[in-house]
Amino acid sequence: MARYLLTAGPTMEAIDPVRFLSNRSSGQMGYALAAALVARGHEVCLVSGPVNLSTPEGVTRLDVESALEMLAACEAEWPSCNGVFGVAAVADYRPRAVSEAKLKRQAGEDLVLEMTPNPDILATLALGKGSRLAVGFALETHNAEQEARRKMSAKNLDYLVLNGVEAQGAEASAVELFSQQGSRHPLGPMPKARLASALLDLILGPNNTSSHA
Repeated sequence: MARYLLTAGPTMEAIDPVRFLSNRSSGQMGYALAAALVARGHEVCLVSGPVNLSTPEGVTRLDVESALEMLAACEAEWPSCNGVFGVAAVADYRPRAVSEAKLKRQAGEDLVLEMTPNPDILATLALGKGSRLAVGFALETHNAEQEARRKMSAKNLDYLVLNGVEAQGAEASAVELFSQQGSRHPLGPMPKARLASALLDLILGPNNTSSHA
């Protein structure tokens, strides 16, 4: 049995006490993968952004909001894990400063937010992964395959799963799985529970074995 770290859902980046920046991720794919890993006898630590989903049976879940909180939780768990699945849709940027008071609308005046980059959580973890497994997910709208392969190489990943925009919030999805060895496997469309199992067959093997486990 292996222990896997898995991130899922969106992150929320605060602007003021009541407003935040986020994205459309529902967390369904990450939660389906967590359930599929447990069904194969593995241990899963799920670091989740805010979602409206129940924790899969047998999964240890840590709830976070911001990208910085997600990174901190992942760094604490990563040393005891055999691999990581970075499924979360982490915000690329966060406001440079969070207002302590609710920002008021000023008639006729634009509101300008200064943004600063968030850390790349999966790239940070994969940098020191050694022989451990690192799997990423990406959603692209242009030059999708080229960008997927670039990200896989730049982040030191073993595999990258490419989503389309239509995957956001959907019950079913079609993806493409790219490997560092150059292979490409289209999967779906199919319900995300089945898709999770199909992905694990390719990544870990149908008999739950993996050179990374």
